[in-house]
Amino acid sequence: MLSMTAKWRNWARTEKSRPVLEVAPRTIDQVVLAVQRARETGHTVKPIGASHSFTAIGATDGVRLNMEALRGLVDVDLERGRVTLWAGTHLWELPSILDPLGLALENMGDIDRQTITGATSTGTHGTGIGIGGLSTRIVGATLVTGTGEIIDIDEDQNAELLPAVALGLGALGVLLTVTIQCVPRFLLRAVEAPAPFEAVLENYEQLNRDADHFEFYWFPHTESTRTKTNTRLPLDAGARPLGKVSRFVDEEVVNNAMLGAVVGFERLVPVTTPSINRAIEAISSSRDYTDISHRVFVTNRRVRFREMEYALPFEAVPTALRELREMIDRKGYRISFPVEVRAAAADQLLLSTAHGRESGYVAVHRYWRDPDHEYFREAEAVLKAHDGRPHWGKMHTRDAESLRVTYPKFDDFLAVRNRLDPDRVFANPYLERVLGE
Repeated sequence: MLSMTAKWRNWARTEKSRPVLEVAPRTIDQVVLAVQRARETGHTVKPIGASHSFTAIGATDGVRLNMEALRGLVDVDLERGRVTLWAGTHLWELPSILDPLGLALENMGDIDRQTITGATSTGTHGTGIGIGGLSTRIVGATLVTGTGEIIDIDEDQNAELLPAVALGLGALGVLLTVTIQCVPRFLLRAVEAPAPFEAVLENYEQLNRDADHFEFYWFPHTESTRTKTNTRLPLDAGARPLGKVSRFVDEEVVNNAMLGAVVGFERLVPVTTPSINRAIEAISSSRDYTDISHRVFVTNRRVRFREMEYALPFEAVPTALRELREMIDRKGYRISFPVEVRAAAADQLLLSTAHGRESGYVAVHRYWRDPDHEYFREAEAVLKAHDGRPHWGKMHTRDAESLRVTYPKFDDFLAVRNRLDPDRVFANPYLERVLGE
């Protein structure tokens, strides 16, 4: 249960900390005991998942709870299509759990390295203007509060807490389990094709509303995008998956090996970035395939990068992207990684980036070894000016005073925090910045 402490670093190498103690609980009682002992000794507690957040939301100099042993299926309600999972279950483990049950997640992002509670607690989402983020599918949870109390939350018990706990930033307690509303297994037909930048922006709303899932990537210094349109199909429609060789070449050779080599070279010779991006644009081809949903949603990402993402009012995205392009050109930046654009339905979770409004997501990236602060700062100014809300697990500079303005239920969330963690057992510097003390 106890282990020697070591310096913690997140995947992106943007944050690090050294906890005073690491605990790897194997039972609920051990989680409760760890929280109670930390509270008694004046230490803070921070459960950690896959460390895939780009922020310091998982950092602590107190007690780190390694949830690795609390993984897998707890219970299933096939009649309602719900599964209850241990908090440490990784997204990449879900197909092996859900497939035999005939179930799937309604939506996924393109990375599956996170734990289910790490992803939902930070507001991870996929794309689809009619579908909410992962957190919106949480219909129940079991939580250890800051006083060491175990509480169950669902539509019948403590239901008023669910809009906060479903996307709680790790500020409300230690999630032990979450119950997810799933859907029957389905296929996705993916159509990927190049399209002119301006044409995509001019038709941005219709492209999203005509598709189950739509997203696009734009490489700065080019006039083209790479679009991906996914259509949901029943299983009996028949799969036409990518061949093993084609998938390997695309995901491992092009998206990882070649990308790693290219961005590494551009870092050393940044003046080549625009011409290399245009060369990539020129050879971009189309693909059309159909596969089981998780194999279409998820892409292997092995090249380390840093990311900032903002949620904007859906209708503001085209204007913001034009301003982002103008800023990059005006500042003379050399940006090797693409800008990613997605969308999500409005929801009612208190701190969801899509709270109360249909949202478009604009994500900017840099290679992890590139200097990123100035580009991210300027991009943030553009996106913030459109009433943007930063993704909780990605880099940003916002504080509580700034965030209260854009979140109508900000103080409602703080009231739940005061109820569940009055002594701030789960605090850390990141939460103090974004939520206040």
